[in-house]
Amino acid sequence: MFGKKAGTEELEAFYPIRPECVAEIPKTRFKPRAGKTLSARRWQAAFSETGCLDIAKVLRRIQRGGIHPSIKGLVWEFLLGCYNPNSTLEDRNQLRQQRRERYSMWKTECQNMVSVIGSGNFITTPIITDDGQPIEVEGCRVTSAVSDKKVAQWMLILHQIGLDVVRTDRALAFYEDKANQAKLWDVLSIYSWVDDDIGYVQAGMNDICSPMVILLENEADAFWCFERAMRRLRENFRCSTTSIGVQSQLGTLSQVIKTVDPQLHRHLEDLDGGEYLFAFRMLMVLFRREFSFVDALYLWEVRGKIPFISSKSDVMWAMEYNPNIFWSYEQPNGASDSNSGQLNQKMLKQYGKFQRKNMETGCADKNNALAVFLVASVLETKNKKILKEAKGLDDVVSILGDITGNLDAKKACQEALKLQNKYLKK
Repeated sequence: MFGKKAGTEELEAFYPIRPECVAEIPKTRFKPRAGKTLSARRWQAAFSETGCLDIAKVLRRIQRGGIHPSIKGLVWEFLLGCYNPNSTLEDRNQLRQQRRERYSMWKTECQNMVSVIGSGNFITTPIITDDGQPIEVEGCRVTSAVSDKKVAQWMLILHQIGLDVVRTDRALAFYEDKANQAKLWDVLSIYSWVDDDIGYVQAGMNDICSPMVILLENEADAFWCFERAMRRLRENFRCSTTSIGVQSQLGTLSQVIKTVDPQLHRHLEDLDGGEYLFAFRMLMVLFRREFSFVDALYLWEVRGKIPFISSKSDVMWAMEYNPNIFWSYEQPNGASDSNSGQLNQKMLKQYGKFQRKNMETGCADKNNALAVFLVASVLETKNKKILKEAKGLDDVVSILGDITGNLDAKKACQEALKLQNKYLKK
């Protein structure tokens, strides 16, 4: 697992880069570390004979060193609430099969309306007009006018999903295979059909879904992992003519900076940036554009419900992890953190560091997320430069743009945790 080549070379074997793109992608800083990174052997050892998972042990390991690529998808299914750590292997196999059958049913439903779904191809041009009239497209035909409003809205977005798919993680060799692009398109298209509330939003849903498609070989499993990720991120994508989905988090970010760094906040307000809209992208797609693919995944992992300690997605989900997450999704009215005062130390260890802090302090604000403090930590690292050089919002955007590929995720997470403690104390 951790041989002489453990590090960048090993990661490249899991996420190979197209040769022509090597020079233009951000440098990967994360390296698997023996004794710290959650390995396949440690992962297997965390299960009991019946298949129950010692989630506290797993969270500790992830927060120290992330997750090894060979098991990343399997671990994410637990971090995102696809499965209950206390379930047996038999329980999970049964649930997995039920979900695969449900996905197959939805896929068939979509195929009956748009034949290209599930064919290994996808579309990038419209198949109907705005008034529902069919447009002839090679490999995909709509034989009659579409009058049903939901069906028409769904069909109108399919080509846009295709255009987004073509732009998704283009540097990765994985997407040189059109069948893999089609798999991503299928998952996003079917999700947009079954999610009547959010549907598909062109603001990074493809960036969130892509790692699931890469990490989980079975398409249905990738769909359900994405569906669970969207449960926690969906408010980011809820936009209207008067508001944007992350506006509440931007408001929290404003309060955090105002509290921990009043001088920086005043300067940003003077530049007419008090609403912090320049941080929109970082919050919307969880730093997918600011880090390399590998580092972004590491940052997400640690984001459970524990304070920021790492730099990738493994870290965020682990730090924010809540042991009630599975039941809160399966039985929305059956799980609650309202009894936080009754939690003992053993139970608290099942929470991620960031979430544990919230439980101990009674902080229940859903907008008080780890991602907000991570953005705050990024602003703090550029504090002096913004105060000295930023004469307008374009300058702020330019300064923050310089972090792409140059940000040390681990340090950013450590700083985020410090800011959380400082903010909660004031």
